[in-house]
Amino acid sequence: MLFREDSEKLKDYIIEQRRYFHRHPELSFEETETTAAIGRQLETMDLTPHYFRDYPGVWAEIQGGCAVAGSHTVALRADIDALPVDEKTGLSFASEKQGVMHACGHDNHIAMLLGAARILKNHQSELPGNVKILFQAAEESCHGAEYYVNHGFLDGVDAIYSSHIWGDLDAPFINLEPGVRMASCDNFTIHVTGCSAHGSAPHQGADAIVAAASIITQVQIIVSRKNDPKTPLVITIGEIQGGQRFNIIANEVVMRGTVRTHSEDARNRVEGWLRETVEATAKANGTAATLEYSYYPAPLVNDERLTDIARRSAISLYGEGVLAPLEKTMGSEDFSYYLDKIPGVFAFIGTRNPGKGLLSKNHNDHFDVDESVLTRGTALYAQFAYDYLKAYT
Repeated sequence: MLFREDSEKLKDYIIEQRRYFHRHPELSFEETETTAAIGRQLETMDLTPHYFRDYPGVWAEIQGGCAVAGSHTVALRADIDALPVDEKTGLSFASEKQGVMHACGHDNHIAMLLGAARILKNHQSELPGNVKILFQAAEESCHGAEYYVNHGFLDGVDAIYSSHIWGDLDAPFINLEPGVRMASCDNFTIHVTGCSAHGSAPHQGADAIVAAASIITQVQIIVSRKNDPKTPLVITIGEIQGGQRFNIIANEVVMRGTVRTHSEDARNRVEGWLRETVEATAKANGTAATLEYSYYPAPLVNDERLTDIARRSAISLYGEGVLAPLEKTMGSEDFSYYLDKIPGVFAFIGTRNPGKGLLSKNHNDHFDVDESVLTRGTALYAQFAYDYLKAYT
């Protein structure tokens, strides 16, 4: 059974849904209207939306008509949150909310999974197992998925699939590869404490800004000298706040940053390296510093067997030429919270199209997609679910 034709028939619906959600974006943990709108769409399919009492997001289940005792259940997931970005695309369906934009493409994910839900519901009697469909909140927070794992969404689920619209991959190609595909994402805050003095008498104080500058430099030496150069590692300090006035020696600086790696071994070492560097460098500058370190998504690792099923699904739909290589990225995805519990696979759907002027990358205020690929994302959601259940019947 192939779902390409079913998906093409839903093209107008899928694009309509994408544009609706693009016009009405909501930030992480605030997706109440988005959740309600998705629930209404599920109800039109005769699916029962299941909500969470204290958290946005919604899920539904399609029980296969050919399922028997012991049949497998596969989950399909789409993220639904937007970013604090002021949209500058000029689209006729641009965001109606100032300073909030679907700049990462999650509006497309909602639309593709709604299309897949409709297809699978129409073929419910032919499904040899069950499908759970999740519209997940707060992916951009780095840990939105954690809630669903902790509140039982994966109970009875044997495998999970998701995909992401990707501005670094040409349309209409799809990337599916086993192994590590995205990095971990662990975040930190550094507090540097000094002593205020007049700017004309720095020797009477302890300059937290100078100490912070030294810390920023020394932190990069962790990457270049302590980390194995064969292991990708990024430490970024993206935010720094400090100082009271132009002529006062700063007594406090706060810095925030992120750590990304593909290696669990490196991930387990970085906090210690960072803490040692921060504290020693601050002391050498006559100040003190503390490190707060938070662990979020682990590296995203595609299961080899499920990736093979997904690749064959894509090829069955669109031929051998649909698959394209893509380097693993240092970006992260909280989809890895699910993969910590059950096997799964994550696909990239290419949307870059120079011929249509679509060159902006994800998280850009001009980001837009080639909507012709949305039916492919929809078909692959449905096809993988069916092919997985068929393989495990």
